[in-house]
Amino acid sequence: MTQASNLPDDAFHVFDTTLRDGAQREGINLTVADKLAIARHLDEFGVGFIEGGWPGANPRDTEFFARAAEELDLRHARLVAFGATRRAGGSAADDPQLAALVNSGAPVITLVAKAHDRHVELALRTTLDENLEMVRDSVAHLRAQGRRVFIDCEHFFDGYRANRDYALAVVRTAHQAGAEVVVLCDTNGGMLPSGVRDTVADVLAATGARLGIHAQDDTGCAVANTLAAVEAGATHVQCTANGYGERVGNANLFPVVGALELKCDRRVLPPGSLAEMTRISHAIAEVVNLAPSTHQPYVGFSAFAHKAGLHASAIKVDPDLYQHIDPETVGNTMRMLVSDMAGRASVELKGKELGYDLSTDRDLAGRVVARVKEQENLGYTYESADASFELLLRDEVRGRRERYFALESWRTISEQGPGGSAGNEATVKLWAKGERMLATGEGNGPVDALDKALRTALERIYPQLAKLELVDYKVRILEGQHGTGSKTRVLIETSDGTATWSTVGVADNVVAASWLGLEDAYTYGLLRAGLEPDATQGRGPISGPPR
Repeated sequence: MTQASNLPDDAFHVFDTTLRDGAQREGINLTVADKLAIARHLDEFGVGFIEGGWPGANPRDTEFFARAAEELDLRHARLVAFGATRRAGGSAADDPQLAALVNSGAPVITLVAKAHDRHVELALRTTLDENLEMVRDSVAHLRAQGRRVFIDCEHFFDGYRANRDYALAVVRTAHQAGAEVVVLCDTNGGMLPSGVRDTVADVLAATGARLGIHAQDDTGCAVANTLAAVEAGATHVQCTANGYGERVGNANLFPVVGALELKCDRRVLPPGSLAEMTRISHAIAEVVNLAPSTHQPYVGFSAFAHKAGLHASAIKVDPDLYQHIDPETVGNTMRMLVSDMAGRASVELKGKELGYDLSTDRDLAGRVVARVKEQENLGYTYESADASFELLLRDEVRGRRERYFALESWRTISEQGPGGSAGNEATVKLWAKGERMLATGEGNGPVDALDKALRTALERIYPQLAKLELVDYKVRILEGQHGTGSKTRVLIETSDGTATWSTVGVADNVVAASWLGLEDAYTYGLLRAGLEPDATQGRGPISGPPR
């Protein structure tokens, strides 16, 4: 492992523990390759410290540090190994866990220590004095081995409230033994910002130690608690990417750093790193195989999305009127959502986003608004289906509907076979470029079969369709309006390998709704490929079947 040569200012630490604490989230199971990939992303983002895991505690973390020594070339971050103070009744020099930490090769070691008197007596089953000696001996030993040492005071805030004097004694002992930073941990996540601020200020005044903060999010206050600690004098923040962590998670790295840089005027990342925040957040989400949170502050897909017509009218004048920062500062973008709440300003801004200037044609913008409201009254939703909205907009701009193919009919058959096996078959009859086409497809459901039949029919004429892949499919049964009757809304997400788009269909049953969504998805895909619509289909009136 090549250690960082372009290190951030050591006066303030951004410490990431995604690879250790974040990996404790339910549903996350990182391989060594995953951990190496995430470490590279975090280093690229510019964090100062990356806690890689607990070498010696499990084979995977031991392997991670061994491979990191050969495979990681860190430019900004220092790698950190995590472990515990020595065992009660032993000595640091003979402790195998501490030896594993030294052997990991990590230049920085974080030790977890008990700071709550009841945990010392009930969990460690030792005396308060012996716990202090465990802290002193462990820190001094690792310092003698040439390692930087941070101490995580587990359950510190609960311990402080139960026995302030003892909690402070743990901090003093670690500090005096040579710990560079003493981290106050809200392990149960029960603190509120005012309590964190007061406690940190008191500990700082009473001990003189350099303090850090590690906040869990059980009250939904982890980010606020972290910022409150910094306000009170902490100069070391422990976070995880996207807030991953045990139970409900940890302080989220991205809003913490965003607030420090943009709200508190603290330079805690290398120049230019903040603009990579959204990309890095999503890249790490891909590695852990969790969908990025669309509503996450700063980096979420919806973080700068505007739906209300009142907002859109103001944003048309000045985007800052309804945005706390310029989205591009953190690598994100503003989005206008079109819905039944939309006014003319929303449609004009969305049209501009898609490359259409509607500001000079009030009648056109009015028609688009009216059509959106009419369609959404039928159950459509365009805020989640940008591609369908763009097709609707193109219809109105041109005053006609342009098609690449025209449907004659479709049919699906589902049948039960021997032994409970099920079969699904679809037949489509289409017209495209003057040809009548009939094709069948089999799939694991009627919609899958319909998709395959449509591809079979069209790929000879439109080979570009071979690149399209259905990547997500959602069905919602809308509220019934007549007795037990109801409508079905289908949202389809499609990719051509370089971009994704969403389309919507609404009908009385799921297959019919799916057909409308698929028709829009294929039409938009061919439009993206730069193909001209099929002139042989004519250009019919807009008042055809609703999109």
